[in-house]
Amino acid sequence: MKKQKSNFQKFLVLMTFGLILLAAASSLFLLFGAEHTAFADVMNGLFHYDEENFIHVVVHDIRLPRLLADIMVGVSLAIAGAVMQGNTKNPMADSGLMGISSGSVFAILLMLLFVPDASRLERIGYSFIGAAAATMLIYGIAMIGRGKITSDRMVLAGMAISTLFGSVTTAIMLKDGLSASMMKYSAGSSSNTQWLDVTVAAPFFIIGFVVSILISRMLTVLNLGEDVSRGLGANVKFIKFLSTVVVLVLSATAVIIIGPVGYVGLMVPHIVRYFVGTDYRLILPSCAALGALFVVVVDFLARVLIAPREFPIGVLITIIGVPFFIFISRRQKNDSFAG
Repeated sequence: MKKQKSNFQKFLVLMTFGLILLAAASSLFLLFGAEHTAFADVMNGLFHYDEENFIHVVVHDIRLPRLLADIMVGVSLAIAGAVMQGNTKNPMADSGLMGISSGSVFAILLMLLFVPDASRLERIGYSFIGAAAATMLIYGIAMIGRGKITSDRMVLAGMAISTLFGSVTTAIMLKDGLSASMMKYSAGSSSNTQWLDVTVAAPFFIIGFVVSILISRMLTVLNLGEDVSRGLGANVKFIKFLSTVVVLVLSATAVIIIGPVGYVGLMVPHIVRYFVGTDYRLILPSCAALGALFVVVVDFLARVLIAPREFPIGVLITIIGVPFFIFISRRQKNDSFAG
């Protein structure tokens, strides 16, 4: 009981600082870019928008939707990673590393080839189908052979699927001259994000986020073990199914907004668990705050480091994520996960 109280206090501190830092990072995001914008101009662009004013257009129609997109993607990927790790008891689970995002990208590529005039809503549908197909392939490959599905099998299967989809996607892009239109979906970039991207993706993001919070208690019970969960009256199959749907919706939404971005769903949940423990009622809101903060800060750096040019955000996150992945891999002493 004392430990739970301590974890809750840490949760409050983490959320408070996370949200304060997110507000500060968001302010910097709106103020700085290829050109510095005065604070008064930012306020006027937000609350007294004049479409004839170039600075207002930059703030309201370029920086603000990009900021909201980064927040949505950060929340989506961090929560998807946490739910995926809890659902599979795999500490290395992440929608980018496990091949789910690459499945979405491959489906979007096929859509651009055969249905080039598809709407943004239809793109989300294709992204979801690709994510679902990749997930089924991962589980199918992981089940091959004797014994139960282990974390090692899941990671290897996910990497194999990710490599396969990535290679085929690149080959088709080069063959059919789709490199320019697929740049966003291959490297991960929010540079061309529009209000339409945000508004179309927002309902799916909200549904995925709300459902994840609603099942947080069930995920905590599930991590006690399937036998214990059943003994407590939990419907294990339903929880796993709902968790998988949440991961697919949030992952597909993130891909359609800014493309595939890995490691966010790996890093953020591990950092959060270090502070708040294994209660998913604390983990998921914390992941949302820190995930949003992380992506906003990295995209801000992507914009200003070599301004007026930009790094693709996916590249910077990979540079940060690979050392973290190696660190976490070395810490795993066995194939269990008290998630």
